[in-house]
Amino acid sequence: MGFRLLAILALAATLLSGCGYNQVQVNDEGVNSAWSEVLNQYKRRADLIPNLVSTVQGYASHEKSVLTQVTEARASVAGIKATPELVNDPEAFAKFQQAQGQLSGALSRLLVVSENYPQLKADTNFRDLQAQLEGTENRITVARNRYIQAVQTYNISVRTFPNNLTAMVMGWKPKANFAVEDEKAISAPPAVRFDSAPAR
Repeated sequence: MGFRLLAILALAATLLSGCGYNQVQVNDEGVNSAWSEVLNQYKRRADLIPNLVSTVQGYASHEKSVLTQVTEARASVAGIKATPELVNDPEAFAKFQQAQGQLSGALSRLLVVSENYPQLKADTNFRDLQAQLEGTENRITVARNRYIQAVQTYNISVRTFPNNLTAMVMGWKPKANFAVEDEKAISAPPAVRFDSAPAR
């Protein structure tokens, strides 16, 4: 009886390894890990915004529309539940990406407006926040790239034979990925400069 059980377990293990089950699990964990890092960096950016808005408001209080846009965009991002399951829902993922894009645009406008205020640009706190924001944007880019690669690896694993048969049985589907809304924007120079030099 014991020999028969061992033989069945050995056969099951062989079938599972041959059908890509384990590899899909490894790739899924890679996606989850990369997604956690994306969320971590987006949260870091969101945490910087109140101080940035407060500092700008001290010098440019009449720029209410720009300050309001940043605050509303941050609230919109905070209103989306960014759970690990989000990557399995293309529609929810698209809303998340759109909200983050709106926040990026609002921050860009805020920093462009700041160029009109030499005293603000010379403020040490503002320059420090600018540097932190720039570093965070770079980390977001790196985290998104890692996520894109992890999703690509996962999606290939669930769409290629014989793994795709296991994926159909288990109900695994390709995961949502980041996309560029305006491909022309890739070749355009960035509109925001992080110039920390004080005005003369």
